Amino acid sequence: MTPTIFLVILCLGVRSRVSAHDPSLDAEWEEWKILYEKSYSLEEEPLRRTVWEKNMNMIKLHNGENGLGKNGYTMKMNAFGDMTDEEFKKMVVAFPMQTQERGKGIWKRSLSGLPKFVDWRKEGYVTPVRHQGNCGSCWAFAATGAIEGQMYKKTGKLIPLSVQNLVDCSKPHGNNGCAWGHIYAAFRYVLHNGGVEAEATYPYKGKGGPCRYNPQNVAAKIREYVALPKDEDVLMDAVATKGPIATAMHVHKSFSFYNEGIYHEPNCTRKGNHGVLVVGYGFEGNETDGNNYWLIKNSWGKKWGMKGYMKIAKDRNNHCGIASYAHYPLV
Repeated sequence: MTPTIFLVILCLGVRSRVSAHDPSLDAEWEEWKILYEKSYSLEEEPLRRTVWEKNMNMIKLHNGENGLGKNGYTMKMNAFGDMTDEEFKKMVVAFPMQTQERGKGIWKRSLSGLPKFVDWRKEGYVTPVRHQGNCGSCWAFAATGAIEGQMYKKTGKLIPLSVQNLVDCSKPHGNNGCAWGHIYAAFRYVLHNGGVEAEATYPYKGKGGPCRYNPQNVAAKIREYVALPKDEDVLMDAVATKGPIATAMHVHKSFSFYNEGIYHEPNCTRKGNHGVLVVGYGFEGNETDGNNYWLIKNSWGKKWGMKGYMKIAKDRNNHCGIASYAHYPLV
């Protein structure tokens, strides 16, 4: 087992300033509010409209540049449209990262025999995309996603596992419910707790609550968990040979409005602040073009990105730290 780094996630905040609104965007504003079920007080609506227009202009500018070949991905307006930069940062700001060693082991690469394309969704390893809502539970979605894949590999049954179980019950192992959490600590809880329930018996609420875990309802157990070295080649090997891998990445504001294409953000760092599930990899165009990508599953619902998924740049110096926090369970 190699050293691993704890992932931490936070949420929320609100502030903005009113300016003159563009009447040509009135119809889009009303449609957007209906689509995302937004409702404001008379005092708040002008503030939110100003923020929304700022984000809309940023998206249109980005997509215009993309048409000229400057960017490798497009953006689209979504549920984050009325959030300021400060609010979004608060939603994904990480605590100082901690390191902990666990066990021994050296990963032996097998790169020469790996497939060029992997998509575990097509093999039945991945449950449907869900939405974490206003709860900072992405760490729990990533952890359960990795366990779900390994359980399917072992049993042939794909059972959605309880994120709420982890949110409510894993605090003694280093997590803090909807405030923040660690993928590593989520696995530790499942290991020492004797398992985790299914979504069916412990459904998601999108907020923290008292632990209601019932050992009679255990749907999955793990016998160990592995922390991978910070290496994209190792991550590729693990994704190809093991299945979906839980990891974290640094999320920049541009991430929030991702639509499609291969995401590359020059301003992101390797300081992980958002948990995701790597479910595959591949490339666009010709193999020699360098348009390699990781396929990740997010927990922001199907209206975000590519129906809840994203392609992020692969083999580009560990972009956004995608390979720095990778873990998977043994079941």
